[in-house]
Amino acid sequence: MIMQLIGDPLNNKAYDVKKGSELGEYDPLTQADSEDESEEDDLVLNYPRNGLGRDTFHGGGSAKLRGPRSGRHESAGDDAQEDEDDWRERLAGKSQPDRDEVKRGRYWSPSREDREQLGGCELRVHGTDEEDKRMRRKNAMRASFFLLPLVCTMVLVLLCAFLIPCQKGALAKRPQWERALGDAGGVTPPALALWDVNGDSVDDVLLSVTELTNDTHPTQGNKIYSAVILCGATGQLLWRKVTWEPVMYIQCGLQISAKAQPVCLLIGKSTIMAVNGTTGENLWSVLLKNIESQAVLLPDLQGDSIPDLLIATLPADESLDLSLTLISGQTGAILGHSVSFNLTGQGKLIGPLLHETQLGAPYILFGLGNVVAISLRDIFIRATSKLPMTTALRRKDPGWEGMKKTNSSSLIQIVRGSERVDFLLPLVAGFGTNHNNLDTASNLNSSKRNLVLVYGFSKISLLRQRDVHKQWTFNSAPIRCLPTPGHFNDDGILDLFFQHSANGIMKAQVIDGANGHLLWTAKFACPHLVLETAAVSTSTGLSAFIFWASEPMGEQKNITKATVVPGVAAAEPVIRKLFLLHPAYPTILLELASTTDTSVAAAVSYEEHQKDATYISVSSRPTPDSAPGARIVKSMRLRAAMAKGQVVPLSQSNKTGTDLKLDLFELNKFYRHLFFKQQ
Repeated sequence: MIMQLIGDPLNNKAYDVKKGSELGEYDPLTQADSEDESEEDDLVLNYPRNGLGRDTFHGGGSAKLRGPRSGRHESAGDDAQEDEDDWRERLAGKSQPDRDEVKRGRYWSPSREDREQLGGCELRVHGTDEEDKRMRRKNAMRASFFLLPLVCTMVLVLLCAFLIPCQKGALAKRPQWERALGDAGGVTPPALALWDVNGDSVDDVLLSVTELTNDTHPTQGNKIYSAVILCGATGQLLWRKVTWEPVMYIQCGLQISAKAQPVCLLIGKSTIMAVNGTTGENLWSVLLKNIESQAVLLPDLQGDSIPDLLIATLPADESLDLSLTLISGQTGAILGHSVSFNLTGQGKLIGPLLHETQLGAPYILFGLGNVVAISLRDIFIRATSKLPMTTALRRKDPGWEGMKKTNSSSLIQIVRGSERVDFLLPLVAGFGTNHNNLDTASNLNSSKRNLVLVYGFSKISLLRQRDVHKQWTFNSAPIRCLPTPGHFNDDGILDLFFQHSANGIMKAQVIDGANGHLLWTAKFACPHLVLETAAVSTSTGLSAFIFWASEPMGEQKNITKATVVPGVAAAEPVIRKLFLLHPAYPTILLELASTTDTSVAAAVSYEEHQKDATYISVSSRPTPDSAPGARIVKSMRLRAAMAKGQVVPLSQSNKTGTDLKLDLFELNKFYRHLFFKQQ
């Protein structure tokens, strides 16, 4: 019956159990009555049913589970491979159903071949464990290669997100500074320039200083003249350059080498000195007589790819022989000789100013009480007796050349009339702050714009760039300082802010740059100073105008008096206030500061990363006794000043108290979110 159960249903052949037992294999039928190994035999019989070999537990199972029969497997290790091959050959000779039927037999007993096959399973399991370990190591290495750059990237992101803003935050919280330098010097404005010379992205302050000393010098008397540079962030003195004459102009931005080191010019009455802006080291110097103007940046005249310069000189004997001198920007050498012009006008020196026509022809505008022009090509030929080397320098504009009086004259009459000209400036944003810079970008922007003309102290005209004809004229009271271009409306055309004083009243006005119409006006008590207004570009697209004045005349208020030191007889000083006007609220002023000092010079520095601007002012501070006063340089952050500013209405409001509170809330919100940007 047993033979029938384990027989081959297809071939009607019985499985040879005896052969298996003769090989010394374990036979569950012969050991069925054994009580000592019954439990172990049951385990052996259960292995095939569970699909596992008996020795599967060798790697990690208990020794008790394996039992003493594990030794049999070990003793048969020599024939394991051979028996396993025999078993595979037998199974290969049968079809899949036959093999399944054999293994599903009720009393099927694993033969030697079966157990060796199970042993092979053990080997394969061990091999799988090693393979798994290798896979785990491989996956760990892959994860490491992935995580390492990921962690590095996260560290860089954290550095950019936290450390850099912290540095900016520290810069934003830097204190406003104030520094006293030398003698007050009365109300004469000193030479002032802004340029970043130490590479910290904040413009530094370059200033001419006069100091009094007890030592007597054969030529300078008891005064020492110098140019100093103050750090724009802290007010710390970076370097000082002593000169043997007062410095009239300081200009920075000239590039004379590929190293891009800032070069600054210190211009006196008879000397032009180029110094390294970072160290103050001398680069070159040139001696001239009777210098009357700043240096004008010109295109390259010599073919060395370095911009060159032009200086105007005027003899002291008033012979009206104004001379223009060309200077090499790289070496300071004079190119040829000075070119003189006998001018018939009277008044203050106008220009010189570089202007480029629509055809790209460069012309120099200058004059004494009037405005004339001459092509840069003609100046170069007369100075050097050579033809220009560059193509741009050879150009002439036929339209401008047709305005000459005679064919033999080289001068072009731009403005003629009985009234003398007082100011000439290009209609370009930021000109009041950057008109002394020598960087190429600022000068090219200024040389291609319409021109603003102030003549007779009472008229403002706009000269069109294409033909220098007047586009409009505005009649005004006497104007004492340069108008300031800025955007008061949103038509994209620069408007003009200017001041004029008469009979103790200062009137501030804004006229439309498109047509000359009046846009805004206000009256103030006269502050007894003449200082240009600063126009600062804002995030709204319009400009904020910053100017000095006293109490607005529209308000019936008592003018604030300064505190006088007890026991000292002194006249009550005038309180001067710094106001900010934004076109979004034309009936409101924001008072940023007030002082009894007399401001004589000012400029605006931009900080692009902070979206902020700094107002740099130079003042003469009076003293309670007869001792000479001090010259005060002060730095004020505009956004911080606006946060503490006081709202000053220019006219009485008919609104209720609730509406006024709402307006104040809106005003605070507006100024809190107002940012400044580069012009």
